[in-house]
Amino acid sequence: MPPPSSLLENEVGKLHHHPDPPQPKPVRRKPGGWKSMPYILGNESFERLASTGLMANFMVFLMTIFHMNQVAASNLLNIWSGVNNFAPLVGAFISDAYVGKFWVIAFSSFASLAGMLTLTLIVALPKLHPPSCARQLALLNQCEGPTTGQFGFLVLALGFLAIGSGGIRPCSLPFGVDQFDPTTDEGRKGISSFFNWYYATFTIIMLIAMTLVVYIQDNVSWVLGFGIPTMLMVCSIVLFFVGTRLYIYVKPGGSIFSGIAQTLVAACKKRNIQVEKAILYDPPIAEEGTNQVSKLPLTNKFRCLNKAAIILDGETNPDGSRVSCWKLASIQQVEEVKCLIKVIPVLFSGVICLIAIIQQGTFTVSQALKMDRHLGPHFQIPAGSIGVISMITIGIWLPIYDRIVVPYLRKRTKIDSGITLLQRIGIGIVFSILTVIVAALVERKRRHSATSHNLPGGQAPLSVLWLAPQLILAAFAEAFNILGQMEFYYKEFPDHMKSVANALFGVTIGLASYASSALVTTVHKVTGKHGRPDWLTADINAGKVDYFYYVIAGLGVLNLGYFLLVASQYQYKEKIQDVEEEFQLDIELNASKNMV
Repeated sequence: MPPPSSLLENEVGKLHHHPDPPQPKPVRRKPGGWKSMPYILGNESFERLASTGLMANFMVFLMTIFHMNQVAASNLLNIWSGVNNFAPLVGAFISDAYVGKFWVIAFSSFASLAGMLTLTLIVALPKLHPPSCARQLALLNQCEGPTTGQFGFLVLALGFLAIGSGGIRPCSLPFGVDQFDPTTDEGRKGISSFFNWYYATFTIIMLIAMTLVVYIQDNVSWVLGFGIPTMLMVCSIVLFFVGTRLYIYVKPGGSIFSGIAQTLVAACKKRNIQVEKAILYDPPIAEEGTNQVSKLPLTNKFRCLNKAAIILDGETNPDGSRVSCWKLASIQQVEEVKCLIKVIPVLFSGVICLIAIIQQGTFTVSQALKMDRHLGPHFQIPAGSIGVISMITIGIWLPIYDRIVVPYLRKRTKIDSGITLLQRIGIGIVFSILTVIVAALVERKRRHSATSHNLPGGQAPLSVLWLAPQLILAAFAEAFNILGQMEFYYKEFPDHMKSVANALFGVTIGLASYASSALVTTVHKVTGKHGRPDWLTADINAGKVDYFYYVIAGLGVLNLGYFLLVASQYQYKEKIQDVEEEFQLDIELNASKNMV
């Protein structure tokens, strides 16, 4: 039996593929189905409630309970957010390669509980947080800050929470999908319905976290505000383990990250090989341990990586299998790495866009603290809940976009999604630029109002609803850019790399968080010389946050130009596959004519 390979002669179009052996029929699993969903969704929901409730009001917590200045609080929030979004990559790797989804979720749930318990103890025990401060001292920014030990306990709590989200978030959704049998109509309908329920519960949890939990923290007690999510996390762990007898457990089958590393190492080792004809390693999909139904065609894009699949003497066994994964990669692995490389330029364009959106959770909260947050004589909006405006906007806009705008555009563009995914991402970048421009104009008006009226605490007699326009624009930026990125990664990656596609957006958020932190630190150090306060000084009324917003807008304009250049050169996977299929068909037709 000849080795599973293909012949390369200068051009990809001259490949000769050996027929693949018949594929074994997949073993049908007994579906766990909806019986296990309350336990899985409950675990995910309570973890989201804990972490989101913390994230929504964390800026206020750091400034009022830990007496941190605006820049230090913003940087800590951005750094933690970055770690929180990179951690799922580690969790996904450990789950896929070693222990499976169940044990990663179980361990991470206890880590989240430890983080919430530590935070609750921090606010409950006076020795674990700075002493309370008189209002007059707080207004003068003269409150005693945290000691090294107190700050260490805070970092410990955030570390536990990062470990928790790093395991639960990448595994919870696919673990739920594992409970359905995709080979049956009932299973496929269950999977589709599960996605709807998953995102529905996520939206509900976000609203609860940003309203009820934040209200309790601001107006009742921080101990209760952290204690309630902690108790709910205990309930979620109990629920998760109660359902152990109902779950379907899929064994770890190896991580795609290993295949990427192996391909790059093999290509590097063979970078100096010069051949006119070569045998390329092209085994059937089943031999690579994946569940894909089709192969990716070999392309000329990034041709240097094709060398990783060249078979040299001694690199294959008598049965055609490879001796070492680190010396020889398959064509499928090579093309998967190319898919990743292709989207990296698009990924970087999303980083600058997200910086504008991230500010709506940091400095916008600082603005809200210095504005009139009353709705009527008895109710005051918590500053950490102001972001609900964006969520409501997204909730209203997306159904309109899906049911009205897309069908209208589809008739004119003949594109299923109405517009291309890159067009959708680009529109989101434009909205992100408008977001910070409007935010700068509103901040200028707010600061002028505060300084001209000279009210106690530096408050501006300006309604907090003046922040609504920038939050609405940020919602449109999210709806177009963020959702566009998620769909773009999902569709442009092969089936075997869907987990990477889902994790890649988290990487974008993490990079944006770190970039935002670096930008804040740079502006803080560079501005405010010659005896004048810097733009981001602790007293927002003495600073120039609007100038900071204009800097982000300028970066956004440069980023838009970069994105347009990248988008103009990009080739969608579907178009490449269509071209390859047409080319292969021409080869087969010509071969048939020659035989006749």
